[in-house]
Amino acid sequence: MAGTDMDPEVARGLFEEGATLVLLGVPEGTELGLDYKTWTLGPRFRGVKMIPPGLHFLHYCSVSTNGACGEISPKIGLFLSLKPREVLVAHWNKSEDDLEFSQNPEEVERIRANLRELDGYLGPYPYDTLRKWVSLTNRLSQEVAIALQPLSGRVCAFSDVIPELQLTHTKDRAEQNLPRNDQECQSMKEGLDRLPRMKQREGTELRFSNIPKQAYPPGATPAQITQYSMDWSYTLNCVLESHYKEQPLNVLGELQFAFVCFLVGNVYEAFEHWKSLLALLCRSEEAMKDRKDLYLGLIAVLYHQLGEIPPDFFVDIVSQNNFLTSTLQDFFQFASSPGVDSTLRKRAEKFKVHLTKKFRWDFDADLDECAPVVVELPEGVAGD
Repeated sequence: MAGTDMDPEVARGLFEEGATLVLLGVPEGTELGLDYKTWTLGPRFRGVKMIPPGLHFLHYCSVSTNGACGEISPKIGLFLSLKPREVLVAHWNKSEDDLEFSQNPEEVERIRANLRELDGYLGPYPYDTLRKWVSLTNRLSQEVAIALQPLSGRVCAFSDVIPELQLTHTKDRAEQNLPRNDQECQSMKEGLDRLPRMKQREGTELRFSNIPKQAYPPGATPAQITQYSMDWSYTLNCVLESHYKEQPLNVLGELQFAFVCFLVGNVYEAFEHWKSLLALLCRSEEAMKDRKDLYLGLIAVLYHQLGEIPPDFFVDIVSQNNFLTSTLQDFFQFASSPGVDSTLRKRAEKFKVHLTKKFRWDFDADLDECAPVVVELPEGVAGD
């Protein structure tokens, strides 16, 4: 781990007040990161020092020494809330390929007393990335992170799945009225139907807010159903009432949690939830009039998040539709409505100008005009 240049005063403050992660026995070659920085570990690594107090995301991919190429495992991550001068100690568990945090206070105190001897084996926190990390997590509290992360405490890039039913023997399949596996499939569908149905192992699921599929209240008239399908405020209010009744702005923490799990933790499911939650917020016209602070916060959160992703990332490979431009087009249209607070209206307009300039996205174009143009090739000319 290379040293990080920082102001001597800042360095002294972090040396005295910063937290320390002592990570013992992590195999050489492991890719390990804290927040926005990742390293490939050398033989001398024993942990990270001078960590600013607050919420952090520790993530790592172990390297298998069995294969000739050194196979890298899927990324595992966990959120840690560190106090000033706190020392956390973890040992590498070879059989689990994971870190195991020490629950022994005597061991922790012994290591704290010997930190000076360990100092040369501890890499400094990458202070040059701190501002970016804080901008991506400033709405995410320890309480929200704990409530959203899996019960196992580990955020995994790949789902840990098991069969819904244990169908070890032919008679097990017969009891479920399923065809025998030694009989030939008559169609692709039948083949797919024979595959075991999988579910995530209990305790490994991310616990995101449930966004109701029914976007209108019970007993709604056809006219109301049409209204609720265009303005998603009813669904947003259901989510806030169910999960964030006391502090509605914590939904922005969930948006940040999902984004970090995707961007740093490589969890695709988190990206899908981020898109769903963002669409819900952007398409809630009435909520924009009633929840000014929530939407001013949303603009600030998006400003920093969108700075981290290439502009063409949101373009669907098949349809060529850009999820983000269509979603934000609705947001900017609603934000310019007469009933919206003037501060929010002006902030949204400035944000729109910023995105148009930075990404060259056109939010004023008719969506139909954004469809890809089909080019007719001359006869006999094949496309690539």
